[in-house]
Amino acid sequence: MIDSQKFNVSELQGRSFLACKDFTPAQINYLVDFALHLKSMKKAGIPHRYLEGKNIALLFAKTSTRTRSAFTVASVDLGAQPEFMGASDIQLGKKESIEDTAKVLGSMFDGIEYRGFAHEDVEELAKCAGVPVWNGLTTEWHPTQMIADFMTVKENFGHLKGLNLTYVGDGHNNMANSLLVAGSMLGVNVTILAPDSLQPAPEIVDIAKSFTVQTGARFNITSDIDEGVKGANVIYTDVWVSMGESNWEERVKLLTPYQVNMEMIKKTGTPEEKFIFMHCLPAFHDTNTEYGKEIAEKYGITEMEVTDEVFNSKFARQFEEAENRMHSIKSIMAATLGDLYIPKM
Repeated sequence: MIDSQKFNVSELQGRSFLACKDFTPAQINYLVDFALHLKSMKKAGIPHRYLEGKNIALLFAKTSTRTRSAFTVASVDLGAQPEFMGASDIQLGKKESIEDTAKVLGSMFDGIEYRGFAHEDVEELAKCAGVPVWNGLTTEWHPTQMIADFMTVKENFGHLKGLNLTYVGDGHNNMANSLLVAGSMLGVNVTILAPDSLQPAPEIVDIAKSFTVQTGARFNITSDIDEGVKGANVIYTDVWVSMGESNWEERVKLLTPYQVNMEMIKKTGTPEEKFIFMHCLPAFHDTNTEYGKEIAEKYGITEMEVTDEVFNSKFARQFEEAENRMHSIKSIMAATLGDLYIPKM
């Protein structure tokens, strides 16, 4: 059931979606529930063309498989026309200022997705465009992934509040930042399990802390593996080196003890029916890609952040999670731009 009682859904209309922290816990909960509702409509073949006749610009300074696919299919399902522009098609901050580009695109398109690097770039775009802007990923935040992730968790457990999620790996990347803050907003107890040198920045911790006061969630930041995974309902990991970084040797050495394997899962002590594994993808769990083979040859490791055994186990939910990017992005676009009515459920 969609819970729209704690705020007026019209408050979301016309807003940009740059980071979960910019919204209230009730609003983020609503987007998760609305995404689940839209997924059920898609599976039942029920049209949901909330963006009929709209035009959407998809700006990708940073490449992607899932984000591009999700925004494209979501736009079409909602009745909108997407227009993709890659790094060679846009001149943000190079030949043309972000402000000038934003004004031009805002005059032609009804909404803009941006996937890039500096978070300040998407903030400037949203400030100047005059239409909703959706953050497909920046180096600091990954908000559309959060709606998909917690949608996936809720699908599997039926609720969010009180669950324990442990993120394992690079604790100061955009995924760790986003999971810590969004989880705290949704009443999920989040643990960041990372080496001391890769833990969240103090300002991110302060944001999460401000939301735990409202939701009653707890969070923990630790480098101790036994402490970090104990009681986890969800273990979540990501690649050890983000796109644009090149310090593979350093990261492999630092993070090998934090590889998600069956031994780590056993350390949770969680009953099998109350545990899942998640990964935002792509994952280096084997050498079935050219990149994977290159890494294996250079660093003598065939599995990195997760073993192939875990990746293909009964606990794995990464492909449901990937599909849910599409449904969750529909939720975000429809709620902020669509001619939205709230169906009685």
